[in-house]
Amino acid sequence: MDRYRAWMAEALAEASAAAEAGDVPVGALVIDPGGAVIGRGRNAREAGHDPTAHAEIVAMRAAAAALRGWRLDGCTLVVTLEPCTMCAGAALAARLARIVFGAWDEKAGAVGGRIDVVREAGLPHAVEVVAGVAADESSAMLREFFERRR
Repeated sequence: MDRYRAWMAEALAEASAAAEAGDVPVGALVIDPGGAVIGRGRNAREAGHDPTAHAEIVAMRAAAAALRGWRLDGCTLVVTLEPCTMCAGAALAARLARIVFGAWDEKAGAVGGRIDVVREAGLPHAVEVVAGVAADESSAMLREFFERRR
């Protein structure tokens, strides 16, 4: 898990920027097989008036543009919150090798929390999941954001 902490720190910075813009603080990176960041994203649903503008989707779109193709074979998605069903499905469709996340999402998590979309039996593509990297920091950022909104 330590090998993912530096990337998670960058994802947390993206999450902080999302909160400053009025969006739920979730940040994401896509890392290529060589360890380079090829996509960054933060929640932008409020800013972009786009229900699909989750941090993971934004980061995967940026990575696909950088690679000039939709297949993210061998890449890793690093995200501060467990992906939802939409984002887990997009990760499968993009052929990501791995999802690394911080906080569990008990309400909408789809990579082992509420349901497990990416490890469903019979899928043609396996995705490794690494959970709980900087979970305390990710959870605290979300908790503080929602406490301020109440």
